[in-house]
Amino acid sequence: MGGYSVTFFHRARVLKAAVATAAVAAATATLAGTAFAAGDPAGPAAAREKAAAAHQSQDQGVRARAAVTTTPTYPMMGVHKSSSELYMYFSDRQGGFEPREHIALDYSSFADIIDTNHDYDADGYGDGTWFLYKNGRMDFSWFDASGELRDKQVGKGWNIYNTVLSPGDLGGATETDVIGRDKDGVLWSYLSYPDGTLTKRARVGGGWNAYTQIAGQGDLSGDGKTDIVARDKSGALWLYKGTGNYKAPFASRTRIGGGWNTYDRVLSVGDLDSDGKADLIARKPNGDLFRYSGTGSAQAPFAKPVKIGHGFQIYNLL
Repeated sequence: MGGYSVTFFHRARVLKAAVATAAVAAATATLAGTAFAAGDPAGPAAAREKAAAAHQSQDQGVRARAAVTTTPTYPMMGVHKSSSELYMYFSDRQGGFEPREHIALDYSSFADIIDTNHDYDADGYGDGTWFLYKNGRMDFSWFDASGELRDKQVGKGWNIYNTVLSPGDLGGATETDVIGRDKDGVLWSYLSYPDGTLTKRARVGGGWNAYTQIAGQGDLSGDGKTDIVARDKSGALWLYKGTGNYKAPFASRTRIGGGWNTYDRVLSVGDLDSDGKADLIARKPNGDLFRYSGTGSAQAPFAKPVKIGHGFQIYNLL
């Protein structure tokens, strides 16, 4: 762990959030329709959110480092394929993960759990989470500037999308925005408010069904703007640099590598190695896990892969 000790305080808050969210999932009725932003508050979908805060460190070294880190870190989450129980892996701040935390809850109702790229209290951890249910409902849970846990229902009908992620600020304000790819391959963007409320969607473009994975949380190219990467069916990885213009959030794609079809899951947990740059995680079908550290260069945004674990084939990684 070096100088980045992690205390029980942050870990306990995260675990409490996971418990509350699972309770909401069990009580949620089936919803359908078109994805939209709803103003009605929901029950505490805060479950996993409190769980992440429990892992917050009181160590001054972490806080000093966080002050110069542009990309927060997030726990990697995996739902066990057979039991549907949720496990969390927190960053060890050295490029890997601490031993897993067993939440011991049934998360079979969830389609995805999406962390935001907004760090309200400058502790190096993201402070908000969208919870996407298989029935199309989406909730938002966050810690406000005072440290109080808040939650609300954002909307319903989100099952029109087969991919939803929150890459960062697309240019509307300082909040972390949301993008979704529908079943026709059209990519849509939603700008976010601090409480998770979303604007009406805007069409980004078509043809995104050419990709089998889309990932990214933060700046991958070193220009301070939110970027994403996408893997096509041949295994080529493409970089979409952010423009800072929410009306046209991504520039034309640039090919940054091949052979990525050796992985069955590509995702981002923000800055895993505490160097201030966004990283990428990739899993092979045999469960081996690799970290691609961000370089901050658009020409070669990732360093060579480093194996950081094995046995992860038992999870659906979120």
